[in-house]
Amino acid sequence: MILNRMVRWRGLAPQTLEHCHVIANGRDIRIRGVIITPDYGLFYRLKLDEAAHLRTARIERTDGKVLELFSDGAGSWSDGRAEPVSALRGCIDIDLWPSPLTNSLPLWRSEWTEGVPQRLAMAWIDGDALTVRRDEQIYTKRDDTHFRFQGADGFEAMLTVDEDGLVTDYPGLFTPAD
Repeated sequence: MILNRMVRWRGLAPQTLEHCHVIANGRDIRIRGVIITPDYGLFYRLKLDEAAHLRTARIERTDGKVLELFSDGAGSWSDGRAEPVSALRGCIDIDLWPSPLTNSLPLWRSEWTEGVPQRLAMAWIDGDALTVRRDEQIYTKRDDTHFRFQGADGFEAMLTVDEDGLVTDYPGLFTPAD
């Protein structure tokens, strides 16, 4: 994948504004972004390998709180102190709240067949508390521009993606910003 794009979303609940820059050069993917919420600002940096497996994530809030995660790309994780995070074993991707960008990560690295669901273990990061936990999610390709998202808690949404696999609409939560 070769990509050099800036993308913006507006969060609807809560009201947020996100701006990120995605650079994919065939060797790796680097993503930098900022999210402005009513309560804090959040900066994130993600690095993925050539197969779109997350390798490093750094999330920093404007109040000084920082969360760093490192992955071997095969499901083993450690934190910023190089301590293993066994609760995330088997997770390949992260899902950062409040951002639709990270919903694109599993779409980039997986092979998809229309109508065939894939259950994925995600390292779910709560930007409000700056904590991480394992989360089971199901994605199903409906057509070239739509994926059904299902969370373990029963939440469902039909995500719209563009030709680069970036989420452009997440009904009720995120919409493109002008």
